[in-house]
Amino acid sequence: MNSSNSSNNVHDEQAVSQSLNQSFQGFHHQSWSEAIAEQNRLGNDYVIATVLGTSGSTPRASGSKMVITGEQIYDTLGGGHLEFKVIEKARQLLAQGEAVQVAEQFHLGANLGQCCGGATVIMFEVMMSQHMNLDIYGAGHVAQALVNVLAHLPIRIRWIDSRAEVFPQQLPANVTKIVDEEPVEQAKRARANTAYLILTHNHQLDFALTEAILKRDDVRWLGVIGSDTKAKRFQYRLGHRGFSEQQIASMQCPVGIDNVSGKLPMEVAVSIAGQLIGLYQQKSQEQSQQKGQQQDQQKSESKDQQTPINNKSKKRNGLQWQELTASFATSQSSAKKSNAEKSAKQNHVLTEDVQEVVNQ
Repeated sequence: MNSSNSSNNVHDEQAVSQSLNQSFQGFHHQSWSEAIAEQNRLGNDYVIATVLGTSGSTPRASGSKMVITGEQIYDTLGGGHLEFKVIEKARQLLAQGEAVQVAEQFHLGANLGQCCGGATVIMFEVMMSQHMNLDIYGAGHVAQALVNVLAHLPIRIRWIDSRAEVFPQQLPANVTKIVDEEPVEQAKRARANTAYLILTHNHQLDFALTEAILKRDDVRWLGVIGSDTKAKRFQYRLGHRGFSEQQIASMQCPVGIDNVSGKLPMEVAVSIAGQLIGLYQQKSQEQSQQKGQQQDQQKSESKDQQTPINNKSKKRNGLQWQELTASFATSQSSAKKSNAEKSAKQNHVLTEDVQEVVNQ
């Protein structure tokens, strides 16, 4: 029995060690401030984990920070199981895709495999990039020209092809190269609200990618390079595969803006780039309008909440004024009556005195 328990404990420790090693893959020695500057430049989502407070013995003091992305780790909160749990929590928050702030307390005891015995509160700040996510399939001449045009724009690009040798050696900072023998699988793993651009050398692959992307319900935009004839063929095949008219209409083929024509790779790339710029600018304008509408609605609700209070206040003031006026009138009436009685009494006394003098 003891031998079995010992074997289980060793197995558990190995499993935990393996999880820790996997979690800390991608560790960088940059400071958290350098990491934030780099992630903002690259347009990546990340989490800032900050020690808000401590009690007892803890590995790091209040104010210590680290930065966690989906693949990378920058700086440290002391290592060990605490940091493993912090990284795990941060990546769970990143997966939710919302900019939030969450505070969580960790006790550094047996449950974390640490013997510090203290406790710490960690603030998780999820920073979501405003960059547009774009997946480009195909690394041919048009794609290579396009990537250079998009290098300095607020677009985060995954560039996907099955042929590693066709990619250039140097890539812009906003581009992640993905070599996958089954590019269609990448369409299933893409982030929500991603824009897709299909530029491959194979029409059958183009159709398979289009089909996989249209099955998603979170597609921001889908563009497929090709002619009007290719578009009609794809539409016909998609209809026979059971796709709705709305889904088929969401596929844009040919791609690019109408007033930029030409067949040279750079001419096609510029035309497509113009369309992509219009796409993210439109989204930005919609967000600004929504924000303005929300602010107007909040102001309207605030006024609606204040109006009854003001009316009630006015009503209350009116009653108070009426009561005060009535009281004042009553007081004046009483005062006049009192003065009249006093005057009458004085006159009566005076009359008696005069009568007495006359009698004398």
